[in-house]
Amino acid sequence: MEEDTPVRSEAPPRRSKRARVQTTGAASNRSTKNTGRGRKESADPPDQSPNQDEREDSFEDFEEPRPKAKRVKTTEGASAAVLKDDISFIEVIRSNSKLIPQVVKLWLGQYETNKKSAMAELLMTLFEACGAKYQIRGEFIDETDVDDVVVALVNMAKRGDVEDYQTSKKKDFKNFKDSLTTFWDNLVSECQNGPLFDEVFDKCIDYIIALSCTPPRIYRQIASLTGLQIVTSLIDVARVLGEQRETTQRQLNAEMKKRTEGPRVESLNKRLSATHEQITVIEEMMRKIFTGLFVHRYRDIDPDVRMSCIQSLGIWVLSYPSLFLQDLYLKYLGWTLNDKNAGVRKASIFALQSLYEVDDNVPSLGLFTERFSARMIELADDVDISVSVCAIGLIKQLLRHQLLNEDDLGSLYDLLIDDPPEIRRAIGSLVYEHLIAQNFNSSQSHTRGEETASSEVHLGRMLQILREFSTDQILSNYVIDDVWEYMNAMKDWKCIISMLLDENPLIELTDEDATNLIRLLCASVKKAVGERIVPATDNRKQYYNKAQKELIDTDRRNITIAMMKRYPQLLSKYMADKAKIAPLVEIITHMNLELYSLKRQEQNFKSAVQMIKEAFLKHADKDALRSCVKAIHFCSNESRGDLRDFAQNKLKELEDELTTKLKSAIRETVEGDDESDEYTLLLCLKRLYELQLSRPVSIESLYEEMSKSLPTFRNVNIEVVIFLLLNMYLHVAWSLHSIINSDAVSEESLFSLSSKRTALLQQLEYFLQNPSEIQGEGRRLINHLACRVCILLSEMWCLFRKSNFASTKLEILEYSPDQSILRQFWGLCEQQLKISDEAEDDDVNAEYIEETNRDAVMIAAAKLVATDAVPKGYLGPEIISHFVMHGSSVAEIIKNLVAVLKKKEDDISNIFKEAVIRAHQRYMKVYSESNDESLAGKSFQECKDLAARLSGTFVGIARKKYRPDILKIVKEGIEYAFTDAPKRLSFLEGALIQFVMKLPASDILDILRDVQGRTEFVNTEVDPSGWRPYHTFVNSLQEKYAKNDDLQDEKEGATVRRRGRPRKKRDLSGKKLFDDQISSEEEEENASDQEEEEEEEEEEMPLIHSIKSAAKLRNLRVSRDSVPAS
Repeated sequence: MEEDTPVRSEAPPRRSKRARVQTTGAASNRSTKNTGRGRKESADPPDQSPNQDEREDSFEDFEEPRPKAKRVKTTEGASAAVLKDDISFIEVIRSNSKLIPQVVKLWLGQYETNKKSAMAELLMTLFEACGAKYQIRGEFIDETDVDDVVVALVNMAKRGDVEDYQTSKKKDFKNFKDSLTTFWDNLVSECQNGPLFDEVFDKCIDYIIALSCTPPRIYRQIASLTGLQIVTSLIDVARVLGEQRETTQRQLNAEMKKRTEGPRVESLNKRLSATHEQITVIEEMMRKIFTGLFVHRYRDIDPDVRMSCIQSLGIWVLSYPSLFLQDLYLKYLGWTLNDKNAGVRKASIFALQSLYEVDDNVPSLGLFTERFSARMIELADDVDISVSVCAIGLIKQLLRHQLLNEDDLGSLYDLLIDDPPEIRRAIGSLVYEHLIAQNFNSSQSHTRGEETASSEVHLGRMLQILREFSTDQILSNYVIDDVWEYMNAMKDWKCIISMLLDENPLIELTDEDATNLIRLLCASVKKAVGERIVPATDNRKQYYNKAQKELIDTDRRNITIAMMKRYPQLLSKYMADKAKIAPLVEIITHMNLELYSLKRQEQNFKSAVQMIKEAFLKHADKDALRSCVKAIHFCSNESRGDLRDFAQNKLKELEDELTTKLKSAIRETVEGDDESDEYTLLLCLKRLYELQLSRPVSIESLYEEMSKSLPTFRNVNIEVVIFLLLNMYLHVAWSLHSIINSDAVSEESLFSLSSKRTALLQQLEYFLQNPSEIQGEGRRLINHLACRVCILLSEMWCLFRKSNFASTKLEILEYSPDQSILRQFWGLCEQQLKISDEAEDDDVNAEYIEETNRDAVMIAAAKLVATDAVPKGYLGPEIISHFVMHGSSVAEIIKNLVAVLKKKEDDISNIFKEAVIRAHQRYMKVYSESNDESLAGKSFQECKDLAARLSGTFVGIARKKYRPDILKIVKEGIEYAFTDAPKRLSFLEGALIQFVMKLPASDILDILRDVQGRTEFVNTEVDPSGWRPYHTFVNSLQEKYAKNDDLQDEKEGATVRRRGRPRKKRDLSGKKLFDDQISSEEEEENASDQEEEEEEEEEEMPLIHSIKSAAKLRNLRVSRDSVPAS
């Protein structure tokens, strides 16, 4: 054989055998004469899959008569609770698998008495499992030749004296295969302390290998099943022995540190040697079965045999990677990806999926992936649907490990909305060519009429695809983005407009198609002028060269020319539809407005601006309002001459009309009780809010009216109160902006602004001081108002903080909240932090509520500390004490705050100390007030985690820089803990120990003396449980000082990210991928020489991953002739 197995060097002397795996001599020739087929050698080409023609087709020529199944009488004791002596093993396997453990133990007892007799019975059980009743006498077991027995068994099969238990329909044989594997698994497990390492068991393996190479299919099936299960069971034994070897090695290492010689050391050495020798013997058995059985049967003509081989190999590699996780064995998984049977291909894919799921296996699978990744991608388009689905899952795993070149991915529709842009573009090309273009060839010349018809057909097919994503505009944008580059019909602006205006009587758009077509038009316009319509993975700013800029300008011009005459018609037709008007209005912001004057289309421009104004006053949807505001501002700023004056006048008219309506709505709401008045007021406030987000609006007289009427609205609609506060804040902010940017500031303007600020703060502080007044229907709206109050207070305090106006003429505007207001502010913030997003009502309109959540509240509070708007002494520790309490997003906000504070070199030691003290006080409160130990345990763990996170900021060189701060935290923390000892001593164990471990040994000794000195005259035995944290703390310090380990620099150094240019990748092109002559030791040595690649930061997960719709394009098959028809 060309696949030589390593020679066992440490195994005990054993009697040589004529193993099938090693010889093909006279015995093989004799078998050939009797069967017409000799056993094939296992020589496989090192770099290619074995040809399908090489499979043992001659086995199919073997005539295997299947006689009528003989009736076998079942011993009554097989179903009895107590095992009888006269029951055979095969009867237990067939009829009562529950007795298998007892049978195995019975056989072990027989083996200890008479090895040969027991071995003969085991072999006869093997033969009977194959369906052949062949007798072997124990006293002649050594003289019996394996080949003679196998030839006799083959002759029995020729005569039809064999019963097939696997395919039998009898009830007793229903679970025969499972019972047989259970029997051998129990046998190997029970024999691991003795018979497994005797030569007798090796004799059984010889028979199994020999039977697996015989022509009768039933022999090969049972022998393969048995041999594969034995390897699986041997792996379990080897793993147990491996753990024992590691344990013994650790014990020996520990003992060697104490003394180098002695009976204990000698005993451990002997145990280690014996365990290693046993593992070597077991691995030799596994190699023998692999080379003698697997390398033949994995290409057996029976697909079930091939499938069981691949399934077993996957289990072996996964459970015992130290032996099987190498290219010598992995190549068989790669070769069977080409198997003609779908079940075998799927078994190989499942095995590979299991391997790639373990991250530690990925480095060892590098060369294998390079060799077979192309085939894995091909299997995604497999003829068998289940194989294709499994292959796509495997490809996702490869992408997760960055083992695939994205340019090599094929036609995978499910990846059309995946995140890598290269893949989506490639799939977009396939979607266009196969689903949209179909029989149309863009390279051929067409007349104008043919081109228009082609565009209409292509757009019709695209709309059929978009129907799958009508409910989600984000997914629609992904599909459009993927196909846009290849689909010229998306840039046929006149055709799209004609379809929207129903100018072709043969095409009638449904409401759903019209919505999708308008989305397509808006997205295509954005793409044409160089804007992104899907989130970018790198968030980099786009840069264009001269040619690209010229192309963008040309597209913008073409869009404007196509739209300028018909744009007002589109606005008029879809004015009432809020889903269509928002993207439609936004289109004008991407047009070249100068062309309206050059092309003498002023009247169309005026009509468009007028209708945009009407749309703003007609709708209250956020997207529609923002699109209108953006559009009318664009027209006011980017148009020229008279057109600009017209747009600005319309904007001024819009402001005046909105102000008038708002005044009337406020007056009617105050005077009347009609709910319609409240709704009208809410609509006006939303429109004013959207308008003020982008520009200042003159509402001087209206502001005072809003401020006075707000107290009367506290028991009205919560949304009315929220938008009143928002509009008042925006007006104050714009007023301050105007004063700061003006050359001369009058006292009247300062007084006016100060009055407005005071009025708004009074309203906000009212809700802060009277949280019970926040009432209304819907808990989520109440939380929304509370969040808005917190955010607006933070914004106001930051706007008017002292540092903004110190030593200026605007010092009168300085404002800082007093301590009581600040405590109330943080109390309300804490209430919002405790609210779970999942617990909120789902039936509430989340149009604006989505802007308020725990993250927004924490950002508002952290902003106050970071900008010095309030003193850090109280709010800073309170915020940081919530570091680990509210998930990763809140933790990231606090992490950035800590970085800012450390960069500004504030009193970080006091802030950290107070933060962990606050966390400990929360634990003490829970511990004393609650009887729930789990809550107290959770609170204490949060305290420990907080201390670990804060102390973890002092790493590397920062330890030396912040050593005084760490020392201060520890000393003041000890003072806090002993102030009320032993009640507060848990602070030592829960928080302080993390900071102490960051100090050098000399400081630890001083701290240890200080702590021990505090208890010199204290009897700690009075309250043992109370003083337990103290003893734990002291023991930890003593252990740390004894190790003299300077803060585990080596361990931390290993985790520090390497900076600078990445290491060059080593050239692996010269290494042979599957060279059978390379031993496993050489491969391990080569693998160990490779440098570890630098870890890459995890990219932010795109929004598209949050939507489960990857399978939506699976069944997309557009009819070649289908077009939206009337």
